[in-house]
Amino acid sequence: MTEKAMTALPPGSTIGILGGGQLGRMLAMAAARLGLKSHIYAPDANSPAFDVAAAHTIGAYEDEVRLAAFAEAIGVATYEFENIPVPTVEFLSKRVPVRPGAKALACAQDRINEKMLARQLGAMTAEFAPIDSLEALIKALDGGFAVPAVLKTRRFGYDGKGQAKILKRSDAEAAWAAMRDRPSILESFVNFRAEVSIVAARASDGTFKAFDVTKNEHRDHILHRSVAPARLAADVAAEAIAAAQKIAESLDYIGVFAIEFFVVPENGRDRLYVNEMAPRVHNSGHWTMDGALTSQFEQHIRAVAGWPLGSTQLKAPGAEMINLIGDDILAWQKIAAEPGAFLHHYGKKVARPGRKMGHVNRLLTKTPR
Repeated sequence: MTEKAMTALPPGSTIGILGGGQLGRMLAMAAARLGLKSHIYAPDANSPAFDVAAAHTIGAYEDEVRLAAFAEAIGVATYEFENIPVPTVEFLSKRVPVRPGAKALACAQDRINEKMLARQLGAMTAEFAPIDSLEALIKALDGGFAVPAVLKTRRFGYDGKGQAKILKRSDAEAAWAAMRDRPSILESFVNFRAEVSIVAARASDGTFKAFDVTKNEHRDHILHRSVAPARLAADVAAEAIAAAQKIAESLDYIGVFAIEFFVVPENGRDRLYVNEMAPRVHNSGHWTMDGALTSQFEQHIRAVAGWPLGSTQLKAPGAEMINLIGDDILAWQKIAAEPGAFLHHYGKKVARPGRKMGHVNRLLTKTPR
């Protein structure tokens, strides 16, 4: 059933955001630009989103007393990351609209569900099998599941966490030990030439808009650089957008989301394999803050508040985003002095290896090659 199109929340209304990290921070900043206030709910007293919000609540996601009070203070709720407990969203949904809803969150929290949905809608994925024990892993490998492969936790893994490579059958025991007895998924290796993503939005009235397909480059399993538009044939880019729209419609999705794809050369053309879904604004869409007419953060606020979606058009022939990881942020003065560099500092107090501290955007004078 499609959610009824909502009346637009007027300026002065309050958006509730579950999660206080950098994504919540940038959502709150985008809301303020539209005259909307933000109320952040997060368990960490040092959440960087608190610095830019009109109000905040420090509380556990299971604290129904604080959640109920939070719901009373807002006009609509959303979330900045997919590890919010589904029962939290279900609890809030009985008191205030939550966008996107629990259905999308539950799907995105489980890699098996993601893969099954993608295949049901006609998209390709890597071969996969559910694994819940060492015995099940060995049985799958002995039964013909090809190696090399990768074993991942079904839930809560990101930036390379919660996964282990299996290059030969004898790696099975160590790989399962790395999962710590958590339900997992075994995935075949995909011989891809590039990783790309679609960041898109769907409004409550069904309107759908996508940003340009983005090429992503990783270092140590963490996104390093995103460039838009990705170098893809027009029909392949259109296929990525169509797949994203099908997924959004099947989940009655409201808000911004991302679909990650592998680009795989097959029989002289590129084919797309769905990798993962993120039910939120996404790191690979950060370039839109300076490179598109509407940023992904403003687009998400527009969608959840019932406003018309903005234009996703590029401002220049291309745009790039480079993450500032750990001590990279110490170069902030140099970046700030560079003409054409747009620095985004997340306000985190401690720089640690592997921690996303900020990013820098640049507009490109030529279409990326």
